[in-house]
Amino acid sequence: MSVNQTRNWRASVLTLFPEMFPGPLGLSLAGRAMAGGVWSLDAVQIRDFATDKHRSVDDTPFGGGAGMVLRADIVDLAYVSVADERPRVFLTPRGRPFTQADARRFVAGPGVVLLCGRYEGVDQRAIEARDWEEISIGDYVLSGGELAALVFLDACVRLLPGVMGAAESAEEESFSGELLEYPHYTRPAEWQGRGVPGVLLSGDHGAVAAWRQLQAEKITRERRPDLWARYVARPRSKEARAEQTVFANQASVATRATAP
Repeated sequence: MSVNQTRNWRASVLTLFPEMFPGPLGLSLAGRAMAGGVWSLDAVQIRDFATDKHRSVDDTPFGGGAGMVLRADIVDLAYVSVADERPRVFLTPRGRPFTQADARRFVAGPGVVLLCGRYEGVDQRAIEARDWEEISIGDYVLSGGELAALVFLDACVRLLPGVMGAAESAEEESFSGELLEYPHYTRPAEWQGRGVPGVLLSGDHGAVAAWRQLQAEKITRERRPDLWARYVARPRSKEARAEQTVFANQASVATRATAP
């Protein structure tokens, strides 16, 4: 599927700063896919649904405390303006961590509606009334949900059919499987006294695949023990375990062949 074949995956973003969109999503692969009709993005100004002359969208929190809270009635009016069968996601640091599996799940549907929080947050009643799914892009706090929305959408859009040049690229990336990605090398073959692992120049595709698998396992084990624990604990058939043993042996041979 080329980028000029319409999939029409539709994203709507509820925000106080619509001028932040499409931002970087209007460039490169995502931008070409948008221009080709593969996906679309509309940024909805929450303030347009305010009911007073000052266009107020927030108020002080019940029970006291610092900051302001986005009002449930105004946020919900903004949602109603784009409401359809698409899933609803509220981007918040208290949400469940966003994963590659989530990106694949959302891409499989018709699109998504994203709610970007600001100030101290959104009145909980708005979240509960529409059963918004709460998702976080990481264990840190941003000034608002807009940057999180850009990250979320980029992770999804690049998986749409026809957006990336080669399907294998997406399949081999970190988090697409169960391991982090292996290292990459390109020309020149030597740079500042640093060479390329010999196995990558060998032309032996089986040895290259084994080396990449070994590197992916090593990097995952060292950098993400949580992912490694899930990887080694996953249930496997006898055939899969036997195949893994053969692959490990090939990787070991490939590594020895690479050693100086």
